[in-house]
Amino acid sequence: MKSIKLDITKAACFLGEGAVKAFEPKVKEAQQALEDGTCPGNDFLGWLHLPSSITPAFLDEVQAVADTLREKCEVVVVAGIGGSYLGARAVIEALGNTFGWLVQDKKSPVILFAGNNIGEDYLFELTEYLKGKKFGVINISKSGTTTETALTFRLLKKQCEAQMGKEEAKQVIVAVTDAKRGAARTCADKEGYKSFVIPDNVGGRFSVLTPVGLLPIACAGFDIKQLVAGAQDMEKACGKDVPFDENPAAQYAAVRNGLYQSGKKIEIMVNYQPKLHFIAEWWKQLYGESEGKDNLGIFPASCDFTTDLHSMGQWIQEGERTIFETVISVEQADHRVDFPFDEENLDGLNFLAGKRVDEVNKMAELGTRLAHVDGGVPNILISVPCLNEYYIGQLIYFFEIGCGISGNVLGVNPFNQPGVEAYKKNMFALLNKPGYEAESKAIQERLAKEA
Repeated sequence: MKSIKLDITKAACFLGEGAVKAFEPKVKEAQQALEDGTCPGNDFLGWLHLPSSITPAFLDEVQAVADTLREKCEVVVVAGIGGSYLGARAVIEALGNTFGWLVQDKKSPVILFAGNNIGEDYLFELTEYLKGKKFGVINISKSGTTTETALTFRLLKKQCEAQMGKEEAKQVIVAVTDAKRGAARTCADKEGYKSFVIPDNVGGRFSVLTPVGLLPIACAGFDIKQLVAGAQDMEKACGKDVPFDENPAAQYAAVRNGLYQSGKKIEIMVNYQPKLHFIAEWWKQLYGESEGKDNLGIFPASCDFTTDLHSMGQWIQEGERTIFETVISVEQADHRVDFPFDEENLDGLNFLAGKRVDEVNKMAELGTRLAHVDGGVPNILISVPCLNEYYIGQLIYFFEIGCGISGNVLGVNPFNQPGVEAYKKNMFALLNKPGYEAESKAIQERLAKEA
């Protein structure tokens, strides 16, 4: 089969001759540290060889539970936040019908995502939509106490039991959680829910190829065996013994670190296919949470082109030159739409008559890349043959291993996220959560002084 391809020529040209190659020793050392488990955060390296460790029997088990949900449910709600939902949503949206929730084919349930915000109107509208529907819930949380997800799951659990009965609800509520501890594990064991384990050594943002991602993706009707097969092949292609010039993840880590050192502080993930919007959202968490610490790290941003060329295009073309772009280019569309001829030609577009819409899109992509490079924006190109499970699996592992290497080259711990806890402490103090009395008093005094 084909493979996704990396082209760094339009980025490397912004660096000195041989600058990317000069990173080879650092990149090799960083990757070896991952393999040896000697890098910071080495207790969270379970993702590194996860694809090759997944067995057909395990995938069959995940698929069997997904088939039960598909058979019994009109809707499946995935309750999770951050890495507990972004990967699954990214794959489902990349592979699915853009309007699938409107033109449901009855073969697959509608997949909805909740537990990723505390919007009261969002939750009200969700519970209203679910009234009278047969729905199931996949509750994804290692602890079971993450505020956004726990709040949502409590609402959905009660509604599911009220509408379907407690015994029937047990068959359509699935927990993906810790093996032994935590509120979600306690609830699953007490209620008798089917459950899957989030490995202790796999962090949320690296968990797409665990049941965190695989179960929702299978529920949506996509081939998780092909997804894993793509990741397995990319694991081989990015192995530590693969020469630097042939290892796409090593080259990606090298060129982005070179650009960062040269003053490029923002990486914009660009796509020309609306289906890839959530791939960029997942990528932003992966790289932002992994590298953004110790006052270091490239800021991960994203744009959907050509849409955002009409809002952000001016800044990208002529704004502060602190950016570079990584473009995901899909070589082949799934469907064909030809541009029609119009006798009046009021819009002046008859010169496009007979051309595929995707050809117009490709020329917009090429023209934009040329313009941005001319405008001082380095461009990294990732070519994907088409959007299917196999190539998305490749893309996932490519970005994961690239992130692990890049974070180590940068000199941070790519696998922790201490800064995420700051807002939680303040929120709990403001809500007077038991155990936060001292913090509550301190924050109230601070707010009084600032008023």
